[in-house]
Amino acid sequence: MLANKRVLVTGAGGFIGSHLVETLLERGAAVRAFVRYNGRGDIGMLADLPAESRKSIEIIAGDVGDPFFVRKAVSGCDAVFHLAALIGIPYSYVAPADYVRVNVEGTVNVMHACRDERTPRVVHTSTSEAYGTALYVPIDEKHPLQGQSPYSASKIGADKMAESYHNAFDLPVVIVRPFNTFGPRQSARAFIPTAISQALTGDRLRMGSLDPVRDMTFVKDTAEGFIAVGLCDKAVGQVVNLGVGDGAPVGEIVRTILRLVGKPNLPIETDAARVRPGKSEVMRLISDNRKAKELAGWQPRFSLEQGLGETIDWVRRNIDRYRPEVYAV
Repeated sequence: MLANKRVLVTGAGGFIGSHLVETLLERGAAVRAFVRYNGRGDIGMLADLPAESRKSIEIIAGDVGDPFFVRKAVSGCDAVFHLAALIGIPYSYVAPADYVRVNVEGTVNVMHACRDERTPRVVHTSTSEAYGTALYVPIDEKHPLQGQSPYSASKIGADKMAESYHNAFDLPVVIVRPFNTFGPRQSARAFIPTAISQALTGDRLRMGSLDPVRDMTFVKDTAEGFIAVGLCDKAVGQVVNLGVGDGAPVGEIVRTILRLVGKPNLPIETDAARVRPGKSEVMRLISDNRKAKELAGWQPRFSLEQGLGETIDWVRRNIDRYRPEVYAV
């Protein structure tokens, strides 16, 4: 399906994006990796891929906010996986306009370029945060969307723009909506690497709220889901959840991490700075993943403990990348 196909991945230097690039290469795709330009020539987490793999990637640096560059990036591609976005929820409280510019306007630039270039398949990345606190569980794709943070509101806007390009212009768009993803390379903005790095180096953990329930998907499963669902003809024009279908409170997951690193009795403290505003906190996210299985045959293969084991090993080997004493916004 992917052999000799040219595939563009926006946000390729990010956590999920780098894993998606790696999986696409394994499937034989010719990958064009769109990373955000910076003066350091930093290619993000693509630097973690083996040197031989990096040599086979066409890496381009630019900004999804520039429609001219986006058009050039899209040109000649058989499929576009659009992952580029600002994702940190706490930062969205202080820079909401940035989230509109990157997430909404950037998505319009990608969709419009794909329309002009007649791209055969466009896969847009949503987020389970768009659902907000569950009105019912498990959450299926018909669940109402709720903007409980500027981040989630910007992603809802981006999703609707992608949807509109399918409805108005018949652009072959698939919207994948991953639930919480974790794994190697994830930054300390997420609670799992935060907990792991603190557990490996300190005598206590400083966390935000431990009560929210999260449906955690290992990143290798998420990358496989992007490909299986995104390239499925039956999924065109639809929103499809990617999740495990089960959830656990953050506190329970953190205690599992402590057990796996061999420090089960390490005290856990609530750090007020890490707690979201009350009406902005999403308390329950549990996916209904039946649609992904029915349409594309996708279902996760990794258990939570298997994924945590791989993630702990990676963080331990790369602990110098983390600053456990600092709250990463």
